[in-house]
Amino acid sequence: MTWLGHVFDHPDAAGALVIALKAAVVYAFLVAGLRLLGKRELGQMNLYDLVLIVVLGNAVQNAMMNGDNTLVGGLIAAGTLLVLNKALNMVIRRSRRVEKALVGHAVLILNEGRPMLPQMRAEGVSFDQLMQALREHGLTRPEEAHLAILEVDGTISVVPKGASVLQTKRHFKAIRLP
Repeated sequence: MTWLGHVFDHPDAAGALVIALKAAVVYAFLVAGLRLLGKRELGQMNLYDLVLIVVLGNAVQNAMMNGDNTLVGGLIAAGTLLVLNKALNMVIRRSRRVEKALVGHAVLILNEGRPMLPQMRAEGVSFDQLMQALREHGLTRPEEAHLAILEVDGTISVVPKGASVLQTKRHFKAIRLP
């Protein structure tokens, strides 16, 4: 058999099912694990995060593939992951409860120029990160900001004083203002 004949080698039906099931378990584990890291960790990827993603991919490859290194086996694993991702996104769009659990909600971390330290701690946002976000919006002091909001994607939105605010505070995590 020539090398071309090996291109379409494939696992048997039981092997294909094992690959699909393992890929599904790994997907669920990674979604849960990355969600537990917190949205701030996912919002700004640095060099270490890139290394983590590459190493995670390599670490779970063998677990998903069941020792199968065929093209079809890889396509089964990739297809399973793509279908699961599409299904999860559909569930998130249709269920507020699932969306809140997996995506989260925006959190007010600065109000009327005062950092909301308990919320910042709970979300893993340092004062330096808040100051960086303020500087990115042309502000140099917290007092110059009306609001700063940690968005669900991990970015920090800043509303300078004097700007109109369309969203109300009820859209943010329930907090007690001092």
